[in-house]
Amino acid sequence: MLAFVVRRLLVALSVAFTVSVVSFMLLHLSGDLATSIAGPEATAEQVEDIRKQFGLDQPIVMQYLHWLWDALHFDFGRSYYFQDTVMGLIGERLPITLTLGGIALAVATLIAIPLGVLAAIKQDTWIDRLALLIAVIGQAMPSFWFGLALIVIFAVNLHWLPAGGNATWQHFILPAIALGYYATPAMMRLTRTGMLEVLGSDYIRTARAKGLNERTVIFKHALRNAVIPVVALMAVELGFMLGGSVVIESVFSLKGLGQLAWDAIARNDYPVVQAVVLIIAVFYIALTFLADVINAMLDPRLRVR
Repeated sequence: MLAFVVRRLLVALSVAFTVSVVSFMLLHLSGDLATSIAGPEATAEQVEDIRKQFGLDQPIVMQYLHWLWDALHFDFGRSYYFQDTVMGLIGERLPITLTLGGIALAVATLIAIPLGVLAAIKQDTWIDRLALLIAVIGQAMPSFWFGLALIVIFAVNLHWLPAGGNATWQHFILPAIALGYYATPAMMRLTRTGMLEVLGSDYIRTARAKGLNERTVIFKHALRNAVIPVVALMAVELGFMLGGSVVIESVFSLKGLGQLAWDAIARNDYPVVQAVVLIIAVFYIALTFLADVINAMLDPRLRVR
């Protein structure tokens, strides 16, 4: 197990290093940063002063090494637009995005896994077709449209929940449902497929032949093996939620990391953009690494790969 963890950790670190290079280079390849920071009406002398002030006159390799060294010490500089430290801005916004992503993943899990198990047990029945219909609708419906529909129904008409903001836990219910429902179809279909495969295996037939209770066969023996690929997918979906929450955060006026990234891109705030891209990527890599470890714990056969 230790050798497996070390191998996966080395892969994760190499991917994180690659992401840091790509995120740094993409912004520098987009044009002259000094000109973008100074603005279209700046003189050549002002542009040159900004280039020296931010170290943009140095070789690109030295710029990257300085940026990486500072990033390893959680120093991403200051925001050009917000006039605050980048880590200060991220520290304020990150908990909101993590809370939204965590609740959304819980919503998706509570819907997808029971639906997938039920669809597999009741294969080719109206329950199975209804579960697949729910999955198709969730995959086809844009999350922002679903979020607006939730606001109209539950906030405007019924007055059950607030329409936006992040003051209380009630403010996260509607955006979490909108974000989580989009991740439900893939998790539900994978659970259903895994359960169908496992329920047709020899050891399940043996367990039933021994007279074990059907609930024990399904939840203790079948689901444990069927859920292994779902664990990896959950990590991927949570990464997508953290990175793609900007739309939901905009619809529900949540001042999270996605909204910060959107504001920074719109205003050419490059230090903030670089930091957000790197942090979301690191979270995504860490979640994938954690999913691999959990899968290896659930299925020892994966440790030899």
